[in-house]
Amino acid sequence: MNDSTRRGVAIIGGGPAGLMAAEVLTARGYAVDVYDAMPSVGRKFLLAGIGGLNITHSEAYPAFVGRYGDRAEQIAPLLKDFDADALRAWVHGLGVETFVGSSGRVFPREMKAAPLLRAWLSRLREAGARIHVRHRWQGWNADGSLKFDTPDGELAVRADATLLALGGGSWKKLGSDGRWMPWLAEKGVATAPLSPSNCGFDAEWSDFFADKFAGEPLKSIGLAFQGGDGREFKRVGECVITKSGIEGSLIYACSALLRDEIARAGSATAYLDLIPAWDEARVLAEVSHPRGSRSLSSHLQSRLNLKGARAGILRECLDKESFQNPALLAAAIKRLPVTMIAARPIDEAISTAGGVSFSALDERQMLAALPGVFCAGEMLDWEAPTGGYLLTACFASGRAAGQGIAGWLEQAESK
Repeated sequence: MNDSTRRGVAIIGGGPAGLMAAEVLTARGYAVDVYDAMPSVGRKFLLAGIGGLNITHSEAYPAFVGRYGDRAEQIAPLLKDFDADALRAWVHGLGVETFVGSSGRVFPREMKAAPLLRAWLSRLREAGARIHVRHRWQGWNADGSLKFDTPDGELAVRADATLLALGGGSWKKLGSDGRWMPWLAEKGVATAPLSPSNCGFDAEWSDFFADKFAGEPLKSIGLAFQGGDGREFKRVGECVITKSGIEGSLIYACSALLRDEIARAGSATAYLDLIPAWDEARVLAEVSHPRGSRSLSSHLQSRLNLKGARAGILRECLDKESFQNPALLAAAIKRLPVTMIAARPIDEAISTAGGVSFSALDERQMLAALPGVFCAGEMLDWEAPTGGYLLTACFASGRAAGQGIAGWLEQAESK
């Protein structure tokens, strides 16, 4: 398909979903061309692996599916066909060993994405997949062909089937910029606005607190939140103070609820448990213990090991009068209100919610409004926390779309 007449399957987007679909289709003998706007494919995948590629998670299937929240019903069929164990076996088939970390997360033995991606691309090319980089999709021409901007000028491509695996709207410098949204809307495809997911949030810190503690972690703390819609969150983990607010894995896990509450009510107040291993009675006993000539700060550090950012955020979020009342102070240590006023911008988010509505797709992931055009991966309207859930669903969605394309083409050929 290097000209406007050759036919086959065009896959637009060289991330995990698009490449997995390419693998399915080449295995079935189809001519596959993968197009990506960037100078190389898998850029966001490689970025995800910089700190250690968290490929999936080892937790039991019911809990795993539950991580997809409101979209669990739509994601479950994809995972039934290609779950975490199947993904690990697939990785092993590329000659990359995996292990389960102490948190249950699954990593390649080398902790890097690059060796896996190299082995995968080599296998895809050997199977016949053609990969075209610096080919930025620009929608459709008037005659229905795909339109690309390339280093050699505009290119028109015709294909028997097209898979859109363009990602969401986060990390646009890596290729996921959401520019495809209006092009699909113009074709009558139902979409939901893109919004940040797995993101940090702004809080109205004082200048003193922001300057002193930005970048400092809060480890082994609890976070509890209940939205106005009744959804609840409670977990122990860690997060990081930022100049503008707060971020990190514990916040990311609750980000969908916090984001939706801010949209509903204008702000969201979560509650931090600064010493989750102790009950409030024990905290109160330690706070109330005679401190003699020691300052309250020294007393809290000595009796509760409350220091650094943990002590700082307590002072930031608790009024002076309550700080002098042992009962109120103990209650705040166990349930400190932290109010967030805005999610950080999409381009700072790890992923996005919104995109192509599942109602726009048939059981093969084909768009009802555009026969022969399929969608997969993060550009669909779902979200999940970090921990391997995002990647697993992207792989599973790409595999399902590849099977759907093959089935649709086979059906068309048989007529």
